Amino acid sequence: MLSGKGALRLLAGSVWLALASAASAQQTAPTPAPSQTPNRTTTTYADWTLVCDTRSGPPSQKICEIMQVVQAQVQGKNVPFSIIVVTPPRNGQPGKFVVRVPSNATLSTNVRIQAGDADPGIAAPFARCGPPGCFADFALSEDVLGKLRAASGAGKVTYADFTGHAVTVPLSFKGFDQAIDALAKE
Repeated sequence: MLSGKGALRLLAGSVWLALASAASAQQTAPTPAPSQTPNRTTTTYADWTLVCDTRSGPPSQKICEIMQVVQAQVQGKNVPFSIIVVTPPRNGQPGKFVVRVPSNATLSTNVRIQAGDADPGIAAPFARCGPPGCFADFALSEDVLGKLRAASGAGKVTYADFTGHAVTVPLSFKGFDQAIDALAKE
């Protein structure tokens, strides 16, 4: 058993150790990282929207794309059915025209984009599927981009659902030319 002075010394030593540890922990505590929440701007060009996200942090990063969301009526509510996203060229690779459809697609058939009824269109296989849907990526060569820029009205995206039935999704090219020009300036 410790005497009064010994107990007091032990108590004082423990308090000092606790205070020193707390001070040391405060000095070595990491500085909180800057917010990773992006700053988002959007600009609408008829049926297309230019979306730019800027992420802070060394170095800050600005990522832009244009997109179109096709709505469907489900139980009386409009919900996103299909999303079309166009990305700019990156790292020497051409831009992409990415189509997302619900995950009930037949993967063995291609997705087809047509700028109009008389257009035979371009086709691409599904690249990946997941809970948000199935995705097909189209490389935006100069020829394809020129054809899409020249389109002015209603186009369509066609794919097959899991039963093999063709599904046609409307695609508007109103504002596409202006949106792609704005994307190129970002």
